[in-house]
Amino acid sequence: MNDAPDPWTEFARELGVRMIRARAEKRMSQEQVAHAAGLATFTYRKLEKGESNPGTAANPRLRTLVALSDVLGIPLRDLIPAPPKGLPPGR
Repeated sequence: MNDAPDPWTEFARELGVRMIRARAEKRMSQEQVAHAAGLATFTYRKLEKGESNPGTAANPRLRTLVALSDVLGIPLRDLIPAPPKGLPPGR
């Protein structure tokens, strides 16, 4: 059994932390950000937690990331963390 942290999970959590920080700087609620970005509040809350389903790392669409970047007023490059080393190839 491998106890090493999953790089994708850590990446998704860092994305969530960046979203929380940007939202706090804008003094917006989760509901306000979600509505402005065209997301359900539930979906936005899950992204801030870094998950999509319990135990599954978030994997938002590019369209969602661009909308959040715009609403939060930060460049996309500042919203998205640097890709982690050891990230397995996607499907």
